[in-house]
Amino acid sequence: MIPTTILTGFLGAGKTTLLNRLLKEPHGHRIAVIENEYGEESIDNEILVRDSTEQIVEMSNGCICCTVRGDLIQALSALAIKRNAGEIAFDRVVIETTGLANPGPVAQTFFMDEEVAMHYMLDAIITIVDAKHGMAQLDAREEAQRQVGFADRILLSKTDLATPEETDALIARIKRMNPRAPISRNDLNGEPIASLLDLRGFNLNDKLEIDPDFLKAEEHDHDHDHDHAHCDHGPECDHHHHHGHTDDISAFAFRSSRPFDAARLDNFLGHLIQVFGPRMLRYKGILYMQGADRKVVFQGVHQTMGSDLGAPWLEDEERGSKMVFIGVNLPRQTFIDGLEQCLV
Repeated sequence: MIPTTILTGFLGAGKTTLLNRLLKEPHGHRIAVIENEYGEESIDNEILVRDSTEQIVEMSNGCICCTVRGDLIQALSALAIKRNAGEIAFDRVVIETTGLANPGPVAQTFFMDEEVAMHYMLDAIITIVDAKHGMAQLDAREEAQRQVGFADRILLSKTDLATPEETDALIARIKRMNPRAPISRNDLNGEPIASLLDLRGFNLNDKLEIDPDFLKAEEHDHDHDHDHAHCDHGPECDHHHHHGHTDDISAFAFRSSRPFDAARLDNFLGHLIQVFGPRMLRYKGILYMQGADRKVVFQGVHQTMGSDLGAPWLEDEERGSKMVFIGVNLPRQTFIDGLEQCLV
């Protein structure tokens, strides 16, 4: 299986800077970079040979650049065929989506299309956010919010142009929208290429990284008599924030030390996906099921959900479930109440 990374980020965030490095730097990885363009003018004139009938250009560092003006599925299949025939060599793929794209449908391709699913494994979605203009873009554009909501890893660019206060406020906002994605403040030129590969963000594994401050804020949030004036996190701990940014996209977590009833949970999750699937961007959980001696790991994108048996519960391990949901205006209380009803 060829590990694949989806690279997204709003217009001007720095995707081309990063792609230039992938295609020119001697990083030792053989990467096929796919620019998925939806028919507009070529994004990066520097890299690409214009009017070449051949869509695939080999670079001096052993990487390949492939411009796709049509169907991504066809392009991925064509690359796999050429690779199998020994015509080209690459070990992994990076797909750049246009700055206006919602990465959801691109991610779903890896599960929905049999041809693609046979050859490729989705490793992670990486989103670049411009530290200087990110706030305004998140305010103005739902696509920018979606890109943050889908991310497994977030890279901040142009941090040298933003004040530390601006950067901190942006990070706090991103964490509310997506507490799963680690945020790197490295300048794009300083970010080691290897640190962007093999993130396993889409694997069904037993790791569920949630920003710990987010969980603390969640706990505060349930305590409705809580006096926010005395909150040690400052205004951040109030989810109904007072800084005038009410994002359509936000995250919430569910935790319980009581086990789930498998049939009820299955039924409820199926119902949620039917009703809210298009608005559910990413969701993931490690579940404690009644009578099971192993963890159950589940995750999904929109209506596509998968689950798997994870590692055994250890003797001295505290058993419990942890789930996180990221979506567009999801009715948090409906989810929480429904999940409570599925506990034994």
